[in-house]
Amino acid sequence: MPESYLPKGFLWGFATASYQIEGAPHEDGRADSIWDVHCRIPGKIADGSSGDVACDSYHRTAEDIALLKQCGAKAYRFSLSWSRMIPLGGRNDPVNEKGIQHYVKFVDDLHAAGIEPMITLFHWDLPDGLQKRYGGMLNKDEFVKDFENYARVCFMAFGAKVKYWITFNEPWCSSILGFSTGLFAPGRTSDRSKSAEGDSSTEPWIAGHSFLIAHGAAVKAYRDDFKAKDGGQIGITLNGDWTEPWDPNDPADVEAATRKLEFAISWFGDPIYFGKYPDSMRKQLGNRLPEFTPEEIALVKGSNDFYGMNHYCANYIKHKETEPEPNDFVGNLEILMVNKAGDIIGPETQSLWLRPYPLGFRKLIKWLSDRYGGPTFYVTENGTSLKGENDLPLDQLLEDDFRCEYFRGYIGALADAHAIDGVDVRGYMAWSLLDNFEWAEGYETRFGVTFVDYAGDQKRYPKKSAKVIGSIFDQYIKKE
Repeated sequence: MPESYLPKGFLWGFATASYQIEGAPHEDGRADSIWDVHCRIPGKIADGSSGDVACDSYHRTAEDIALLKQCGAKAYRFSLSWSRMIPLGGRNDPVNEKGIQHYVKFVDDLHAAGIEPMITLFHWDLPDGLQKRYGGMLNKDEFVKDFENYARVCFMAFGAKVKYWITFNEPWCSSILGFSTGLFAPGRTSDRSKSAEGDSSTEPWIAGHSFLIAHGAAVKAYRDDFKAKDGGQIGITLNGDWTEPWDPNDPADVEAATRKLEFAISWFGDPIYFGKYPDSMRKQLGNRLPEFTPEEIALVKGSNDFYGMNHYCANYIKHKETEPEPNDFVGNLEILMVNKAGDIIGPETQSLWLRPYPLGFRKLIKWLSDRYGGPTFYVTENGTSLKGENDLPLDQLLEDDFRCEYFRGYIGALADAHAIDGVDVRGYMAWSLLDNFEWAEGYETRFGVTFVDYAGDQKRYPKKSAKVIGSIFDQYIKKE
């Protein structure tokens, strides 16, 4: 047993998202989500692809569960397709029993295999009916009511079978990439070369506020009417990268590194734990950042049973002397891969934004633990792509030593955070079980511990990382 360790009963497994793996977009009553529509717009996806087939997981649940068992996973985090369960999305729209029963059976099958389900209610795929009806997240009152209704449908359908609920996955991505840069669905942005609609200076902050209120409403519904009898817990998953100052001797860079964390993570974390937005955001954004009503504060503050943490990498941060642009969403700073001394933050991957730096994981979870009073953490995503992986012959692709080393480094850093820094972490879900549809990057980027033959028969081939990750956890998890 190494000096660092993870607690007894630590829950580890893998994560996926419905639109990225399921396929079957119009089967058994499912209707379009905003991602189905987004993918049909030429130029939005790097390789012109979509999630229409993806990993065909809707038809291959037994294969996916067999894979989880083969890897030794104790848990599986997956998301539900809202438009599979309530095709048009709204609180007065019909509920699709076939969609519900598909997931109920899947949860039953997971339990039969000894695997704990962890359900994400929303992983970016809003029913397109709600986007067209009232602008989705831009209409707070309608969105909150419809999301609470959807959450209740899910809580009722699964009852005590599901003990871990996540309301939203990475609301930062939905808000910024969906309503500022236009990279993600619904693709709204001030850049008229990308979209005819959108205001990047205001819409992301409106959307983010809607996510927070909807999260609070769903948590209240669960706590009021389900938690006592079903015995589960509920939280939100927030994403964020660690930051190091470009020049550690420049107080302005040190301050900017913290400001970047606040704009990326505390935008959602602070309202949930403190009932207010970070001062740095209010200072820069002014009245573009919505105000909470007293009723909203009561709903949102304290609305996490646990903190869901998605984390991949780190950056160097350099302050800017100039005034912030109206469309700035990072905190008026530069995000860099090399610091003043010429140090590179980490090796290149297939994802331009992702440079591994395991120590940053330990530093970030400690920073979050200190800021938010020591919450219980579940790491709900962590993983890496490999530069050029998609171009390798299959026999080489399956020898993904880079990914194995990534997991060794990051899981070790997590064990250090727990054993040495006193962080309360209870679970870890690697991203991802399968190579899958990587949003705007299409199928050119692979994150899976399992190769999926998209072009052929959808056969799954476990990579070396799928076989190694269990032994890494065996090394760290306390047996008694």
